[in-house]
Amino acid sequence: MQAAASPSLQLGFGDSATQVRIRVRDGFEAELRRIALRFSSGVHASPTTLDINLDDLLTNLAALADWPEPSRVIWEPELQTLVTDTHNDARIVAERLGTARSGPAEMDPGDLDSLLGGEWTGKLTDFQRRDTARLLSMHHGANFSVPGAGKTRVGLAVFSVLRQTRGIERLLVVGPKSSFEAWQEENATCLAKPLRMAVAARDADPAAEALIVNYERLRFDGVVNSLGQWLAARPSLLLLDEAHRTKLGAQGTYGSACLALGPRARHRLVLTGTPAPNGVRDLENLFSFVWPGYGRQHVTQAVAGGDLAKASRVLRPLFARTTKQELGLPPVTTTRRPVPLPPLHREVYEALTGRFSARSHNAESEFQALGRIAVYLLMAAISPALLSVGTTKYEPLSYQVPPLAVPEGTPLFQLMRDLPSYEMSSKYREVLAIVAQNAAFGRKTLVWSTFIRSLTTLRRILSEFSPSIVYGGTEEREAEIARFRGDPDCMVLLSNPATLGEGISLHHHCHDAVYVDRDFAAGRYLQSLDRIHRLGLASDAETRVTVLVSEGTIDEVVDQRLADKLLFMGSILDDPSVRELADLDEEPAVGAGLDQKDLQALMGYLRARTA
Repeated sequence: MQAAASPSLQLGFGDSATQVRIRVRDGFEAELRRIALRFSSGVHASPTTLDINLDDLLTNLAALADWPEPSRVIWEPELQTLVTDTHNDARIVAERLGTARSGPAEMDPGDLDSLLGGEWTGKLTDFQRRDTARLLSMHHGANFSVPGAGKTRVGLAVFSVLRQTRGIERLLVVGPKSSFEAWQEENATCLAKPLRMAVAARDADPAAEALIVNYERLRFDGVVNSLGQWLAARPSLLLLDEAHRTKLGAQGTYGSACLALGPRARHRLVLTGTPAPNGVRDLENLFSFVWPGYGRQHVTQAVAGGDLAKASRVLRPLFARTTKQELGLPPVTTTRRPVPLPPLHREVYEALTGRFSARSHNAESEFQALGRIAVYLLMAAISPALLSVGTTKYEPLSYQVPPLAVPEGTPLFQLMRDLPSYEMSSKYREVLAIVAQNAAFGRKTLVWSTFIRSLTTLRRILSEFSPSIVYGGTEEREAEIARFRGDPDCMVLLSNPATLGEGISLHHHCHDAVYVDRDFAAGRYLQSLDRIHRLGLASDAETRVTVLVSEGTIDEVVDQRLADKLLFMGSILDDPSVRELADLDEEPAVGAGLDQKDLQALMGYLRARTA
């Protein structure tokens, strides 16, 4: 009798918050096998236990509809809340996409003042009010506004309304370290009584109403569990800033950690100006965090036909997006400046290309090996001397490669050793000319280069302009940025997009940027562009961006691949300004940035060199 009253089906989280464990009572093994066929991720841990991915469950809930004892089904409360939430969101999303006869009315931006309450003191532009209202009209949200549109302020406004109207008490922001300053400044600016905001650490303020944590910290043991407990203790909003860092979804460290935190929060919100830097899969993973199960399904369906204009129209109701044109900024002039290689540099580059071409035939299936070859070639397109010197211990992991081993006594070894004595890199000469010209007119210049050794070399070449430098190993990062902003003798800031490409504003102090090199990461490129071209820019400011491209080198492959990616992203977001960047005006990484098409382009380039 007691056995009959016990649950016949139990559902709860498995070993992680992205996995669901289904258990059945003895005698229901055949029923479990039957429903397991409906889940592509199903793995039997025992005859009475089935593990499946959370996304798989949320997408295929109908598989449980005909369970023979529906009254004996028991859900873990946290999972049941998530399933109910997802079901309600599915209805709202379907209505927004026009599959229902009448969609829900969006919040009127004019109602925001009363909803924000008297504590809110920040000024919101019309497009920020529109985006805030749209995000509040849905239970969870995605803000894909361009970098510099004020997404931080919009996110804080969303939290303030949720705190006033829906009982949300806590805010957890996951973002890059460079975003911390913006959150702390906006907190002080927009709220008469600022939130008790702390950076997540072992000794963080236990009474904090808002915590900020950087993505890298999520890798440490125990951090995700402790943050999950903090979220679950009080009704909370989980916000991912620069959310494109989770683009790998459950396959990546950051994505899986954020997916594990998601169910612990009452509301979820993602902010990124570059939601699909490498294609549709990035978008799928972001929407899977916002709307588990249903999110991925709708993105996949929207782009399945390959019609990006149609996909853009279908997906547009699911996110807020302020475009560059809506910011009302003065135009930016972006030019591509081809740089010829001097004779000795060309000779070394051709020798290196031949060496790598032969090696690539044995490495076509090795992603990591091809990534290293791409890094070496990008270095060589600046100056082959960078390869013989090697990299520093401070280089970001994605670009950390050992010095290139070239046998002593060979002609190539001699050429690489002697190159700096005979020829300065054409790119460095060009940078020096641009910086000198800008400085003569009192204009500061932001110089981007991927490689640390390149940055430190430029610091020496540009010494008369008192350059500041910021990269992963810079200990006094804030002091270096402050010197660039405030010291009239400091006319140059040297950095790489991996370190300073997000979360910082330089548009009040600098209107010129030069790219010594670029890698295959389109999102990082777009983010870095907007450090000097963003909301608050003076109406008469002239913003100029110059991209240096070594002729006849891998730079031209990178150029084309970035153009393809920007064209895709601009089409899916219906944003002409992004598409325009795919075609730069002509003027007289890689490891983590490479995708499969990048590799195909690289392989084609290497093969063509030996044909």
